[in-house]
Amino acid sequence: MEHPEFFNEMFAGVDELRQPYFGYGEWFKGEDGQRLKDKASQAESIFRTTGITFNVYGDEDAAERLIPFDLIPRILSGREWTRLVRGIEQRVLAINAFLDDVYNWREIIRGKRC
Repeated sequence: MEHPEFFNEMFAGVDELRQPYFGYGEWFKGEDGQRLKDKASQAESIFRTTGITFNVYGDEDAAERLIPFDLIPRILSGREWTRLVRGIEQRVLAINAFLDDVYNWREIIRGKRC
């Protein structure tokens, strides 16, 4: 199932499931498309009812929008997860160092590099 207009992380190539999706892919093949659409609608309704939304201020309509979600999970291999964790930890350390500087020494502000 090739979809050149977007990236599908479930597939390594045309109709070739990536290893982390093997079990899920088998389950998914047997699912009824309408049932999945109904479940997505139910999830959207629950999100709206419980207030899992946001507004874009300054936008013309400033309409309440749903937090983006997908009924289809993103499945990561252990190797992918390990890499992701390292990147997240690195970014958290960088943000914390920046905030520590802004609220304490203010070197970045004195350096006028903001």
